This record gives sequence, structure tokens and C-alpha cells, in this order.
Amino acid sequence: MALEELKARISLLLEEMVNQPEDQHEIQEQLREKLQEMRAMGLPLPADLVALEKRLDDDFLAAGT
Repeated sequence: MALEELKARISLLLEEMVNQPEDQHEIQEQLREKLQEMRAMGLPLPADLVALEKRLDDDFLAAGT
């Protein structure tokens, strides 16, 4: 998958998180998958998305306790 396509899909996922909060967990998983694809391709990850991923992970862990 091309970098521009990955960026576009990530952008759509972020938009969905805002517009469909009831589906937030599923959207978070899809976002993680896209970031993993970028890592697997050796592409640099935008710092804001890395920070978002960490925040989502922290929120998930906090909700589980």
C-alpha cells in the first residue's frame, strides 16, 4: 500500500473516531493496524500519530483497571 493511501486511510479513521464515538474501539484497532503497516514498510511515523497511539493505549489500560 502506498504511503499516500495509508495517510488517507488514517485520516479517515481519525475522522470516524470523532463522528462515531460508539465505534471507537474498532476504529482504534484499525488505526493500530495502519501504523503497523507503516512500521513494516519501514516508513517513518508522524510524531502526532505515535503520541495518539500511546494515548489510546494508556486510555485502554486505564479503562481495564
